Amino acid sequence: MGELGLLRRALQHAREQEAARQRAQEQARQQAWAAQHLFEAAVGEVTPLKSGAKRHWSAPPAPEPRPVQREKDERQVLQESLSDEFDVSTLLDVDDQMSFRRPGIGLDVTRKLRAGYWSLQGQLDLHGLRQGEAREALAMFIRLSHRAGLRCVRVVHGKGLGSPGKTPVLKGRVQAWLAQKREVLAFVQARAAEGGAGALVVLLQPNRKKY
Repeated sequence: MGELGLLRRALQHAREQEAARQRAQEQARQQAWAAQHLFEAAVGEVTPLKSGAKRHWSAPPAPEPRPVQREKDERQVLQESLSDEFDVSTLLDVDDQMSFRRPGIGLDVTRKLRAGYWSLQGQLDLHGLRQGEAREALAMFIRLSHRAGLRCVRVVHGKGLGSPGKTPVLKGRVQAWLAQKREVLAFVQARAAEGGAGALVVLLQPNRKKY
């Protein structure tokens, strides 16, 4: 009789454990369902749209990339605005072609520049531009040429044959503007085959920065 009682108690304990296990499983299922349907439970009952047409959603178009370097260059050009009142005559070497060399640059540099020692790597033609347009174009051209690592460029300003009185006004302006640019080491009048009195050959500072 004692063994029978023990067996009954063991069976009862097993049934209780099974019932507890089933309750735990049911509670876990309810929690999982609640987690999966949390949004529905929060929103409540919804009414579907009457139209049967499908709605397609797409991300908004990406913004256009900003030309950061170009904007930086333009700001720098504005900051380094060139004066029209700058007197370059005191800085020019008084020779038959009125060359310019920055202080500390020897005469041999302008001689080499005039002789074509450095190959021309770029050119800016200012024909047809107004004075303000020519100033801005020259400032940008010198800055970008220096940034690209160019050493020798040509600036064509014309001989002024179309100006009132046939006076080469732009030539003097270009000389003054170039003398104000820190990137410019020297300039000379171009050789006859390269534009003669209507152009200048410009030597730029070496650019040791890497972009």
